Amino acid sequence: MKTTSRRSFLRATSTSAAGLSLGTFWNVPGAFAEALQLTPRQTEGPFYPDHLPLDTDNDLIIVNDSITPAIGDITHLSGKLLDASGDPIRNAVIEIWQVDGNGVYLHSRSAGEKRDANFQGFGRFLTSSTGDYYFRTVKPVPYPGRTPHIHFKVKQKGQSEFTTQCYLKDHPQNERDGIYRNLRGKARDSVTVDFKLVEESKTGELVANFDIVLGVTPRQS
Repeated sequence: MKTTSRRSFLRATSTSAAGLSLGTFWNVPGAFAEALQLTPRQTEGPFYPDHLPLDTDNDLIIVNDSITPAIGDITHLSGKLLDASGDPIRNAVIEIWQVDGNGVYLHSRSAGEKRDANFQGFGRFLTSSTGDYYFRTVKPVPYPGRTPHIHFKVKQKGQSEFTTQCYLKDHPQNERDGIYRNLRGKARDSVTVDFKLVEESKTGELVANFDIVLGVTPRQS
């Protein structure tokens, strides 16, 4: 269980980080919907956690009440979940999972060096009324056979689960990755994310924005 102060920090940070996404463009529901690129479905892969951690919040660099952060470049990952009309999808659960700084998943069959016990490896976030989500994680690293990426799963009431992945812009291994190479044109662009340095950050923290556009408008209460 996290302390109240840490929960407050995560809420405040998620609100400010969300402002780094599409900004005022999305203040008008459905604006320029014809320009939206649907996010392509991609494989879940074999390493969705087979045993979920006790801690499944949106801060992956701190596990429970540990004071030791995960190894890696801290990244503030945010975006919006939108339907095909450009309207925000609220109250959807977004899950992410990825390798740690040693290239190891939170999975019993993930090979590699010793897993970083200070990295949560998996997190969840319930989208806000404006469709925003936020995670604090580490910049993904490559592991044998794959370019760096982060897995996403979207869960909504009354809809089938949606899975995809996002990738690092201009990473040299992208063109050697079989899954990435199968993407073309705007579909590829939509899942290729720029990880940028946070201005005035003394620790080299990064910010990344990944908006997810679904092709089905969900039923919402």
